[in-house]
Amino acid sequence: MHDSPETTRRERGADDSTPDFLSLADLASVRVGGRVLAASDDFFAPKANLLKPGPAIFVPGKYTSRGKWMDGWESRRKRTPGHDWCTVQLGMRGVIRGVDVDTSFFTGNFPSHCSIEARDGRAEWTMILEQVELRGDSHNYFGLTDGRPWTHLRLNIVPDGGVARLRVHGDVVVDWKRVARGGKTVDLAAIWNGGLVLAVSDMHYGAKDNMLMPGRAKNMGDGWETKRRRGPGHDWAIVRLGTPGTITRIEIDTNHFKGNYPDRASIEGCLAPGASLGALAVAAWSDVLPQAKLRPHHRRLFARELVHRGPVSHLRLNIFPDGGVSRLRVHGTPAR
Repeated sequence: MHDSPETTRRERGADDSTPDFLSLADLASVRVGGRVLAASDDFFAPKANLLKPGPAIFVPGKYTSRGKWMDGWESRRKRTPGHDWCTVQLGMRGVIRGVDVDTSFFTGNFPSHCSIEARDGRAEWTMILEQVELRGDSHNYFGLTDGRPWTHLRLNIVPDGGVARLRVHGDVVVDWKRVARGGKTVDLAAIWNGGLVLAVSDMHYGAKDNMLMPGRAKNMGDGWETKRRRGPGHDWAIVRLGTPGTITRIEIDTNHFKGNYPDRASIEGCLAPGASLGALAVAAWSDVLPQAKLRPHHRRLFARELVHRGPVSHLRLNIFPDGGVSRLRVHGTPAR
């Protein structure tokens, strides 16, 4: 039932392509409040595994009292008509651009097909992905074109089996009148508010999106970290704010980075809503924060040092020469 995963992966030629929607936020991530609400059955492996951070793993020879331990959601073999399902509450309401139904390490026990329904609040369920075929031990990527925002998903698997992870990539929809009511200062770069790291020079050790996650970093792996630079130049990250705004304060947090923090940092900004990376390359960037010294394992706040407050839609964080930043906060007010 459980073939050698690596052998099966090589024989079948798993899809390693990376569609554009993978660069968008995971609306269902537990890191932003996503959670599994219910499942028709999770006899072999608990439904909560579906949204776990990080890739699934396989442990040869590990069994539970119910069978082989699997790092995902797995239902028992269905002996009656119908199919299994799992409902998910998104951590962030948004427009779904694509999903990854990841069957990693499920080789002889993956569902043959799946479909996905969605709803916004308490509205009726709407089919957003008609029944499609799945491949085992693979990332199954499906782009979606429905432009409406959603708060919940229901993953239907036909007829039964196991799914390692469900990733739901899309654009966060923010009610700015509510979030920034009365001119309230908010974190314009927070992932909850639609902030997104569009590109970085390097992310050898730590993912770029970590910088905009809620809370302070749990450890060094929960930040953005580049490899050691052996030549001239410096590393950088381009951040799209959730909405154009005027900046009042910036935080650069090197929490947990003690022997590998950047020596200095600077920030530039531009006003180019909706611009592509190509357009941003030739945009008119202005200094927001001149080069400033950073400290290890420390949250540094900048307010009086800011020389240009906006409005801006994008920021470019420059770190000299390399290193790690756990969080970037950009406090300000949305532009009117």
